[in-house]
This record gives sequence, structure tokens and C-alpha cells, in this order.
Amino acid sequence: MVGVEGTARSACMRLDAILHQAAAVDASDIHLVPGHVPMVRVDTIMRGLDGPVLTSECIDGFVTGIASDAQRQQLCENKDLDLSYAVENIGRYRVNVHHQRTGTAMAMRAIRDKVPPLDMLNLPLVVQQFAMLPRGLVLVTGDTGSGKSTTLAAIIQSINSHQRKHIITLEDPIEYTFESRQCLIEQRELGDDMPDFTSGLKHALRQDPDIILVGEMRDLETTALAMSAAETGHLVLSTLHTVSASQTVERIIDMYPATQQNQIRSMLGNTLQAVVSQVLFPRADAAGMVPAVEILLCTPAVRNLIRENRTFEIPNVIETSRSLGMTTLDSSIAELCFNGLITREDAIARASHPTAMEQAIAA
Repeated sequence: MVGVEGTARSACMRLDAILHQAAAVDASDIHLVPGHVPMVRVDTIMRGLDGPVLTSECIDGFVTGIASDAQRQQLCENKDLDLSYAVENIGRYRVNVHHQRTGTAMAMRAIRDKVPPLDMLNLPLVVQQFAMLPRGLVLVTGDTGSGKSTTLAAIIQSINSHQRKHIITLEDPIEYTFESRQCLIEQRELGDDMPDFTSGLKHALRQDPDIILVGEMRDLETTALAMSAAETGHLVLSTLHTVSASQTVERIIDMYPATQQNQIRSMLGNTLQAVVSQVLFPRADAAGMVPAVEILLCTPAVRNLIRENRTFEIPNVIETSRSLGMTTLDSSIAELCFNGLITREDAIARASHPTAMEQAIAA
């Protein structure tokens, strides 16, 4: 048994050495795949680290070093495993272990130790107002790696610094860790502290929360409970993998059977407060990333569009409501380009309407 523990410690030391290298170049993601040197993503670009080519046995050793017996059993059964891993003086990582053609592989996402202040994220000022909402549903959406978790964490930290509330977070896994300041904050991790989001959310409603953060509304039951919590006076923050505000509304409604969709449009029209859809760009003026965002605020006009199944009109409302703080994604991208924060090529490539973007930034 001592030999097994010593092997696990040795594997963790080798893994930690790779993570030290990755941290030195400010990598956001680390990929450990048999037959390759450790690969990292720095400002969206993949590059290799110095070191030997990894073997499947080496990566299996890493897994043995960081995963419990129960987690390794889960990996055997499901061929995928999500967990978190922390390295002293470096930080925490969100880890996915999976099987692929050449053996076991790992993808690790760096989680920053400190929650950045909202005003340091280059987000529109209106986002700071979401921390003051008394109730309702606020959604931050975007592709994987678009900064959704960071935006939500910054909103939670703003509440934590200025209000006296009870906050419960339900996460998979816990990313940013919070210290209770003005607020009492409880963080629950999928697997260790709750079997699934549905169970965690159901029981959270009996734990006297003011604010609930749900890591992802990934199924109908979780979505229904989140909307019910928002409808009964809680502020609910969550994420979806959608790329626009109108698509977010449609995705939620489409989760429900057709016979319930009219009722859900009414409920969503009453509870939704705001949608922030994010895309991260590598900065052209400095190292790092900067977000472009689409922001939908649920004004009476927007609520009527949702209730009346006219979500296709939401982009027009956003375009004509800039004075209220709304913005389309393409407008946000164009502004970043005009200010020299992103390149013209990136702006056109990531725009919803590339031809119109090319004309706009050429003017």
C-alpha cells in the first residue's frame, strides 16, 4: 500500500511540474495526450511545453494521483470524469479525464485564485447593476471558455462585498472559491456535496437562500426548478451554451413539451431579468483576452415578445434600445475593433454578419 501511495505522490509531483510550466506562460488550458508533449492554450493559441512525450501509462499515473477510488470507478464506467485539482501556490484546475484512441487523456482548465472585480472585466456598466437585482433569472451564455464562470463569480463577489444575503452556489466542479464577507456563502460541488443539479437546487430552496447560482441549466428538471426559484422571489444566476439572447430564450422554451410551451413563455417572460452572451477575443494591444457581449434587458416590450412567441424580434429590440444599456454582439465586436482592442480580421471572423461587419469597420 505504501508503494502505491508513493507512486501516486510521484505522479502528482510530475503533474505539478507541468502545471508550474503552464502557469509560467499564463496558460488557460492544459492538454495531456499520449504521444504528445504537454500542450497548452495561451490567448487561444495552442503550443507545446518543454519536456518528454507523454505515455498512456504516465497519464494513468496522473489520474491515480488526483482521483479517488470512486472517481476512478466512475471513469471506468462512463469513460469520462470531471473533477477539480489544486496545486499550492499555483491555483485550482477544472479537470476532464477521458478515453480516446491512444489511451487516457486529460484536459485541464486553470481557475484563477482571485475573483476579478466586475469593473476589471471590460464588461458594459449595466452588468454591474445585475448584482443589485432583488429577484429573477439572470443568464450568462456562450461557448465553452467564453468567460461565463468568471462573469458570474464577479457578480457574486460584488453582492458579497455590498449586501447582506445568503448565497448558495451549485457547481460542477467548484471553480472560484469565495470567502464570506458581507454575505454568507455556501458552495456545493456536484458529486461530493450533491448527486446532481436537480437535487441540489430542490434542497437549496429549503435552505433559506436569497441568491442561488446554478452552474448550468443543462436539463429540463433543473431549468424548471431554477425558473420556479426565480418566480418565488429568489435571484437565480446560471449559464447556458447558447450564442445569442434570442437563441437563449428559444432554447429554454424548446426544453419543454409543446403542450407546456405557452405556459413557459409566460413564466419566462415574468422571471427573466437579463441575458449576457459572451465571446472572448485575444487582445491586439496587450497580452490577455477581452469579451464582446450581447446584452438583453427584459423591458416590458421584451417580456411581451417572449409571451407572444415573437423571439425573432428580440435582435431588433436590442438594436433600438442602446440607451437602456442593451447591445448586440456585432456592435460590441465593432466597438472593440474601433478601440484597437481586437484585430479587424478577428472582428470579421467572429461576427454574426461578417459582410456587414466588414463594411462597418471600414467606414
